[in-house]
Amino acid sequence: MVFVVADNIVGPLGIDTDENFEQIIRGNSGIGLQDRSDYGPAPFYGAMMAPAMLSRATAGLNVEGYTKFEQLVIASVMAAVSQTGISLSDARTGLIISTTKGNIELLEQQPEGVIPPPELLQPSATARKIAAHLGAANSPLVISSACISGLLAILTGQRLITSGKYDHVVVTGADVLTRFVLSGFQSFQAVSAVPCKPFDAGRMGVSLGEAAATVVLSKVPAQAEIVLGAGAVSNDANHISGPSRTGQELAMAMQLALKGSGLQPADIGFVSAHGTATLYNDEMEAKALHHAGLAAVPVNSLKGYYGHTLGAAGLVEAIVSMKAMKEGVILPTKGYETPGVSMPVNVSNTLRQQSSRHFLKTVSGFGGCNAAMIFSRK
Repeated sequence: MVFVVADNIVGPLGIDTDENFEQIIRGNSGIGLQDRSDYGPAPFYGAMMAPAMLSRATAGLNVEGYTKFEQLVIASVMAAVSQTGISLSDARTGLIISTTKGNIELLEQQPEGVIPPPELLQPSATARKIAAHLGAANSPLVISSACISGLLAILTGQRLITSGKYDHVVVTGADVLTRFVLSGFQSFQAVSAVPCKPFDAGRMGVSLGEAAATVVLSKVPAQAEIVLGAGAVSNDANHISGPSRTGQELAMAMQLALKGSGLQPADIGFVSAHGTATLYNDEMEAKALHHAGLAAVPVNSLKGYYGHTLGAAGLVEAIVSMKAMKEGVILPTKGYETPGVSMPVNVSNTLRQQSSRHFLKTVSGFGGCNAAMIFSRK
């Protein structure tokens, strides 16, 4: 068995998991109107960290000269590891870093026509720089598989421990909201003109966000309350940016996660969905929930609080959901009012007290990738 022994979130809503969770319970969102001429001619809605919040997170960490992305990762990892007796300098402790874009912001900062040297942009080089700062004994593993990266990193860490490769694995993920990322989603006409509204009939697209999140996994239970269940990955093989039109491939990952954990749909307290608030993603997820027998299970999306944090999303949302399960609540889907998918699902839109022993986390991403994983209380 593999246990979650510590966690952390650094983002617009706070610099630790408790701060983040408290803001969500209050109904507060990190998404706001960003009037940034350096990002484009028009304001946009997104969840960006205030400079004061980043300063709080990195206070005393000696990260001068590191990029914002690197600072977020370092701050989150150090905060999570500090809650344990586990050390990255131990040869039996692995390090996984998940991201979709890493230090892509460096590309924007170069004079026109000047390409940065590869070591400034390659995620592997950035990961080695971060690992050196953290004093890691082992070479870091980078997971960059579109928007399933964060959850896939947790699943990979679990498998490394189960295989006997490591006793502990520190899994972290981050992405920064940059002009490059914003313009990419704008080119798809996928950025919402209002804060995102997952699964809602009036949804207009994504709101983007930035954050870092970390879980410390271990084969030693210590005082852990959460144990990892089975996980699975699938691919639609449908389109580079458009998800499956049937939802069957994500449903396959859900069913494999349930079967591998020895659970039935009725055992699941809630589903933490990807819920990007795009027309095709939400429709695909709703169909997948039906195919997997989970249509009646409460489902929520946390994108209304954080925006889409890309390579951090699976980690951020899994951590918040673990906290919700510990506290015996099911969180609402901020922005959801009117059902907007063709196959009805039980979208949670109010904060409710309900005890759960298991929840299912799902994610999907460009290229048709999907992942699903069970998280359970000990």
